[in-house]
Amino acid sequence: MENILKRLKEDKVTFVNLQFADILGTLKEVTIPVSKIEDSLRYGTWFDGSSIEGFARIHESDLYLKPDLSTYAIIPWLSKGEDRTARFICDIYKPNGEPFEADPRYILKKILAEAQQLGFQYNLGPEVEFFLFKMNDSKHQPIDNRGYFDLAGEFAQEIMREITKNLEYFNIEVEATHHEVAIGQFEVDFRYGDALSTADRVLTLRATVKAVAQKYNLIASFMPKPILGINGSGMHVHQSLYDIEAKRNAFFDDKDKYNLSPVAYSFIAGQLKYVKEICAVLCPTVNSYKRLVAGYEAPVYISWARINRSALIRIPKWFEEKKESARIELRCPDPSTNPYLAFAVMLSAGLEGIKNNIQPPEPIEEDLYHFSNHQLEELHIETLPSSLFEAIEYFRQSELCRKTLGDVLFRRYIRIKEREWNDFKIQVTEWEVEHYLDI
Repeated sequence: MENILKRLKEDKVTFVNLQFADILGTLKEVTIPVSKIEDSLRYGTWFDGSSIEGFARIHESDLYLKPDLSTYAIIPWLSKGEDRTARFICDIYKPNGEPFEADPRYILKKILAEAQQLGFQYNLGPEVEFFLFKMNDSKHQPIDNRGYFDLAGEFAQEIMREITKNLEYFNIEVEATHHEVAIGQFEVDFRYGDALSTADRVLTLRATVKAVAQKYNLIASFMPKPILGINGSGMHVHQSLYDIEAKRNAFFDDKDKYNLSPVAYSFIAGQLKYVKEICAVLCPTVNSYKRLVAGYEAPVYISWARINRSALIRIPKWFEEKKESARIELRCPDPSTNPYLAFAVMLSAGLEGIKNNIQPPEPIEEDLYHFSNHQLEELHIETLPSSLFEAIEYFRQSELCRKTLGDVLFRRYIRIKEREWNDFKIQVTEWEVEHYLDI
């Protein structure tokens, strides 16, 4: 703690933002003057949990935040000269000192501890996609008309460079940024890392992108499908397990044709088996299922492959001399997800595959979008849920999700998502008016 107090003084910090995520993955914060940070580090900072989506009820509203010292960073857009604001990402506790059971960060920590007992560390590298829009007469207009890997215009390049520079303040090492397939769509890839740090970085990335966009009078959107007829935004997640005792990538095997180990195959099989049940977490909004349709590079069919980008799980290429790069890529999550909960259920599904020695079906390297329904049935290839309603029903029946998230968060998540679906299903859209008004 003394080192952090010293850094706060050296960095000329005047305010500290204590940050945490609600059940939906929205970043929340409590701001305190730096004079109060020592008490916060030692004892915690109280806040009213009853006002946070999915948290405590009115009669059990008192919760407190404990900063994670490893997440200390200066917030560049809130810092000028000698007036600087720092942040810590926090864990949430109940008055009796026990972890708050509906804290998404705690949920991820629990399943990571289970993986560690089995001898594994869970490592991840998400590819986060988003749109940048101009506000034009209250309509959202993409900032350009360019496409996949096109040279970004000067304006877009300036924004992406500023995002990259701002992320450096949070010790997020950006490996690449590029224009995505859709107009006005971009992707940021940052360094592979352990699951907890990576979830923290996803939250920080979303906040950073939005802050930089606001500076340029733009709107940054992580909505999965904001525009009809073009690609939506995904968050493909590269995953591997590290064997702690052997000190090596547990997914690599040089004797296998895919260079995958038995552990990797069982992990794949677990995620394929349980993906319908965890889909309500990975793709958590009504809009998520507008993205998961054939023809827009988003996965629909529950399958795996190496070169087939229509597969749900893909095995990316890596350089032969880089065995530590062996990994699998899950392609259905989208950037609206709560990363703590998403990574928790993904890991839980994979570990179930390992514990029960489940084997995956044969890979399908052909483009599944061109298969007939008869061919899909012959190969026993199922599809992901087609709506949030369907995903909620799979989630509701899932013992895996109940065990991973715990009874309290599991029930609250269902309640929140049911309310979202019920709000949506009574809406009358422009499409309905156009098609049915003359009936």
